[in-house]
Amino acid sequence: MATKTVLTSADLEEIRQSALGAANPLGVAAEVADAVEAGRLEDPEDAGQALTLAAEIAESRSKLDAALRYADRAIEAYGDRDDSQVATTRAVRARILFRAGRDDEALAEIEALRPQLTEYPDAAAFITAALVVGKRSRQAEEWLTEAVKLAFAERAAADQSSEPASADDAGTLFFLLQQRHRLRHALGLQHDHNDNLAERLETRLANAGSAPAAVAADTGLVFFPQPEFDSLLKQWPALAEQYGADWDEHRARLEKELVRLTATGRAGLTVYPGSVDGLSQQGDPAEAATRTAYANQLAAAPGQIPWPPERNAACWCGSGLKYKKDCLPRSRA
Repeated sequence: MATKTVLTSADLEEIRQSALGAANPLGVAAEVADAVEAGRLEDPEDAGQALTLAAEIAESRSKLDAALRYADRAIEAYGDRDDSQVATTRAVRARILFRAGRDDEALAEIEALRPQLTEYPDAAAFITAALVVGKRSRQAEEWLTEAVKLAFAERAAADQSSEPASADDAGTLFFLLQQRHRLRHALGLQHDHNDNLAERLETRLANAGSAPAAVAADTGLVFFPQPEFDSLLKQWPALAEQYGADWDEHRARLEKELVRLTATGRAGLTVYPGSVDGLSQQGDPAEAATRTAYANQLAAAPGQIPWPPERNAACWCGSGLKYKKDCLPRSRA
């Protein structure tokens, strides 16, 4: 990135996907902020987004003072704008304040965002993540539950059916249902009708073969240790499309997905170790619904692998190598 004279929106997205795996992520954050200061953004409207990215990178390395400065600059750069990007940045700022132990300030920031859950549901993951960091997961679940109720009420007022037939039909409601379902799952709460609806919509989306990233937070975190992976492809070669052509590609996909989810505000990420027997017991592994059901089962099971490990710690994949020498660089491959 240092060789770039001007940063485009695509450059910023590439940095978002790879910065956590960079050798010097704080240097990346400083360079992004410098590009804003020096007017080296192709689109000046990207200034707030770029500074938010710098804040998230600094936060990931526990440089909270720097992260907060970047977040404050991002909000200033947005000016009078009022959209999902601004809501996302304010949620990131609240999350940083929670991490810094400044709970009163964080609560004031996040409370103001509550009405925007239905207005900007794509910011829901960041709002939820802030509350989780502030040890207010139950409060986040209550907010999301209320937001889902409001979204259903809006559908009814528009003479739409009470239950959407697909993710496209659900529209913004789908994002709220997904976020609520994942949080309730993490809290160990029993499924209710909205959890069941979220799973049905995700399964229909997977079966339709569209927008796989929307369900990747579940199915994309299933990890097969090398002996299991080799056995899996031996029995079902076509699954290379879903899990990778070889074990290296399998691990690279997981690492990139974990970095992507971190960039969306997801916290407390884990990898779900799987097995061929466990997957096949759910049904036909060639069916997307089977893979989704297995991912949901693993997400509720013990033995998950926390991510990320320390750079000098053993890699999460079980290779025996240090993380910095093994899977960490795979996010940049």
